[in-house]
Amino acid sequence: MQNDFSKSIIQAFSEIAREKGIDRDLLLSILEDVFRSMIRKQYESDDAFDVILNSDRGEIQILHIREVVPDDEFSDPVTEIKYSEAQKFEADIELYDEFPQEIELTQDFGRRAVMMARQTLAQRLREIEKENVFDDYSERVGEIILGDVYQVRKRDILVNHNGVELLLPKNHQIPKDRYRKGDTIRAVVLEVRRENGNPTVIISRTAPIFLERLFENEIPEVFDGIIEIIKTVREPGERSKVAVVSHDERVDAVGACVGMKGVRIHSIVRELCNENIDVINYTKDKKEFIKRALQPAEVLNVDLSADEKFAKVTVPADEVSKAIGKGGVNIRLASRLTECEIDVYREVDEEEEDDIDIYEFESDFGRETVQMLYDIGCDTARSVLDLNVDEIVRRTNGDIDNELAKRIIKVIEDEFNG
Repeated sequence: MQNDFSKSIIQAFSEIAREKGIDRDLLLSILEDVFRSMIRKQYESDDAFDVILNSDRGEIQILHIREVVPDDEFSDPVTEIKYSEAQKFEADIELYDEFPQEIELTQDFGRRAVMMARQTLAQRLREIEKENVFDDYSERVGEIILGDVYQVRKRDILVNHNGVELLLPKNHQIPKDRYRKGDTIRAVVLEVRRENGNPTVIISRTAPIFLERLFENEIPEVFDGIIEIIKTVREPGERSKVAVVSHDERVDAVGACVGMKGVRIHSIVRELCNENIDVINYTKDKKEFIKRALQPAEVLNVDLSADEKFAKVTVPADEVSKAIGKGGVNIRLASRLTECEIDVYREVDEEEEDDIDIYEFESDFGRETVQMLYDIGCDTARSVLDLNVDEIVRRTNGDIDNELAKRIIKVIEDEFNG
C-alpha cells in the first residue's frame, strides 16, 4: 500500500513536471521540502528523519532514525527509542546504535495530512510554472509568435501559444482584424507583467516593433543588418512610415525592402490588413528628411525653425490633400517620423496672394470644424471654394453636413466679396 501510494504521488507530479518543463532534480527537491514540512508539523523537527526519493522507481521513503537508549534513560520519543522496543524489530541491536524505521505515510501522518502535502506540492509546481512562463516570455519580448485564438472577448482576445495563455487587448488589435476561435494569429510579444501574482503576457499587432519584425522576417538584408530600420511610425491598418538606411552602398535600401514589383512589401501589407507602408531613405539632412517623409506628396520648400522642431512646408496646390492625407494621417506620421511639427501650405499664385489662412476662420466655424477642413487639404479660404458642398460633406465623411458646408462656403465668399 505504501509503495502504491508513494508511486501515485511521484508519477502524478513527474508527469506534470514534464508537461510544464520543470527540471526533475528541482521536482525532487520540492518533494523533499514538502515532506520535510509535513514531518516538522507532526514532530516539530525533521533532524531525525531522512527523506529518500527515487523517481526512477517512483518511490518515496521516509526513515525515522533514532538512537537506541536504555529504557530508564529514554526521554525524547522523536530522537530516541527504548532498547526493549528496538529489540522487537532487531534482536541483535546494541545500545546507542542508530535505529532506522520506515514511516508509513498514511498510517503515521494520516490521509488528510498526506492530501494536504499533495495540495502543497501542486501549488509549488504552479508557482514554478508561473515563474517559468514569466522568465520565458520576458526573454521573448520583441519576438513574433504564432498562436491559436481560443476565446474572442469584447475587450481582448485570448491566444494559446504552446499551452500558455497570451492576451491581445483591443487597443493592440488592428481595427480591421476579425478573428474567430481556432484562427491562427501572428503578433509580437510586447510586455510581460505580474498581476495578482500571475504572469500576464501582452501581445500586439499594432506596435511599431511588430512591423519591424515582419521586415526582418521578409527582407533578408534587414535580418542580416545590411539595411537598418532607423524609425517606424504607424497608424495601424491605415498607414505606416519606415525610415531605413543601407550600410552597403551597393544595396538600395528602399528597393530591397519593396522588392521586385513590390513582392516583399506586399506580404507584409497583407498581414497588416492592407496597411499602406511608405519606405523612406533616412538622411541626417532634416529638410530633406521632411520632404521624403511627406511622400507621396511633392514638396517645393521646407522652412525649418532654428531648433529644427517646427517646419513650414510648401507644396503645389493640387498636392495639399496628398501631403495631409486622409484625416490628416500622412502629416501626422511625417511629423512623428521626423520629430518635427509640420504645417503644410499650398503654393500661392500671384493672383491668389490675397488668400486667407483657414485658421483665420476659427471664430466663425470653431476650431474643430476648421481642423476638419485642414485635414481634407483645405488650408486656405480659396482651397475651400475649390470644392462644392457635396465634396466637403463626402471628404469629411459627413462630419460636416450639408447645412454647415453651405454656411462655410457662404461665409468665405462673403469675406472675399466684402
